[in-house]
Amino acid sequence: MHDDLIARAQAWLAEDPDADTREELAKLIDSGDVTELAARFAGTLQFGTAGLRGELGAGPMRMNRSVVIRAAAGLAAYLKKEGQAEGLVVIGYDARHKSADFARDTAAVMVGAGLRAAVLPRPLPTPVLAFAIRHLGAVAGVEVTASHNPPRDNGYKVYLGDGSQIVPPADAGIAAEIDAIRSLHDVPRPDSGWETLDDAVLDAYLARTDAVLAEGSPRGARTVYTAMHGVGKDVLLAAFARAGFPEPVLVAEQAEPDPDFPTVAFPNPEEPGAMDLAFAAARATGPDLVIANDPDADRCAVAVGDGGDWRMLRGDEVGALLAAHLVARGATGTFAESIVSSSLLGRIAEKAGLPYEETLTGFKWIARVDGLRYGYEEALGYCVDPAGVRDKDGITAALLITELASGLKAQGRTLLDLLDDLAVEHGLHATDQLSVRVQDLSVIADAMRRLRERPPTELAGLAITRAEDLTRGTEKLPPTDGLRYTLDGARVIVRPSGTEPKLKCYLEVVVPVGTHAALPAARARATDLLAAVKHDLATAAGI
Repeated sequence: MHDDLIARAQAWLAEDPDADTREELAKLIDSGDVTELAARFAGTLQFGTAGLRGELGAGPMRMNRSVVIRAAAGLAAYLKKEGQAEGLVVIGYDARHKSADFARDTAAVMVGAGLRAAVLPRPLPTPVLAFAIRHLGAVAGVEVTASHNPPRDNGYKVYLGDGSQIVPPADAGIAAEIDAIRSLHDVPRPDSGWETLDDAVLDAYLARTDAVLAEGSPRGARTVYTAMHGVGKDVLLAAFARAGFPEPVLVAEQAEPDPDFPTVAFPNPEEPGAMDLAFAAARATGPDLVIANDPDADRCAVAVGDGGDWRMLRGDEVGALLAAHLVARGATGTFAESIVSSSLLGRIAEKAGLPYEETLTGFKWIARVDGLRYGYEEALGYCVDPAGVRDKDGITAALLITELASGLKAQGRTLLDLLDDLAVEHGLHATDQLSVRVQDLSVIADAMRRLRERPPTELAGLAITRAEDLTRGTEKLPPTDGLRYTLDGARVIVRPSGTEPKLKCYLEVVVPVGTHAALPAARARATDLLAAVKHDLATAAGI
């Protein structure tokens, strides 16, 4: 076993085109670090519906140039089998470690396989890549990003020519082609032949951002903005300047791209502490709202002044606000969200007489809804211009929420006032999440098994009226690994994360509210209910 492991590591080393990972692997082989080698050669990083995502390093279980070249070659082979041998593949990348290398390798592999390739001019937001696919008539797109993962990670996200991320069976088809590659020496990688795009694509994207705003709408709201050490700043500032909003106050410490993300433990606005510097800037400057992008700027976080300090709005709150704003502007078309997002969107759509759809988690599903006008997911993802970007877009979402805040400001009101109105109109929809990060993935499997074998009959004293195992699929949803419990006045969904070692439980309670005066009592009731549901669910799952 030991000799076989060393032999596999040496074979990998012989093919590795990257001096950094070659040196890393050679040291592991020389030191005989069997434990670490075994971890890196325990299999291969699996290509799924999120593409690839993992820790940077040497070996098939890590993100590195060898793994990326194989992924690109598999994608190229898949596209050729699908009859798109002459097609264009457009490639974008963020500012993480190795992202530019992975983008260049992908372009080289595409050209070597006979396809055409074009690379965005520099690290840019993921939505610019999603836009570029359809704008340029590409057959596929690749974005090199690990989004809001820790600094040591990178990832590889694949889109097809419709401009949305891959879904089954395309993922399995590409994975099979990747598995069929025997040696990197079989993958031609010329030194040139692809196009490096100029700013025309970015200019076309920015021209579309204007279209998300209503002509002549108020534009007076003042913002503090953080790019969270990512690639959003320049594009967001350009979009805000075009729109005529006041120039955002930047959180200087987080404004420029930095792959080490030095000021945050996790570069995700939802993580504790990530917004501290932004809140400090808000206390100093007194804006109307705080806006944050995640590092690849496809997500948008919003914070508001509340009772003398600042608080993050939940993704579900922003999702409902944007929906209400679009309805007020006379939007038509389908409103859609993932099953883990708040049911309030359905109530808003129903009252407005608009079609409404629920999908599985992920924008790869939301983007495919027929006639989509607006889609969102509780994890801070919003699609407000599906005709331009069929994915979540943190730049256009920031524009739209700032337009809404500007209109409310002109009336002497705030985003919180509108949330209160929505609660009185539709009931107080309060959401929370029980999220458990694990070192050992078997903890997640054990929790799911426990819940399947001994399902709870009530949570927080509320009877479970329906328990669904989503692995069987439903009338409207394809199968997925998840459990959904419908309670009298509440809903719970439990699922393993698709991108991180986490078990995620999504909780929602709905408390009827008669008047604005009844809101404080309703909020207190919702808080108590959510805490009790969380406690009882954790007990039932053994986490």
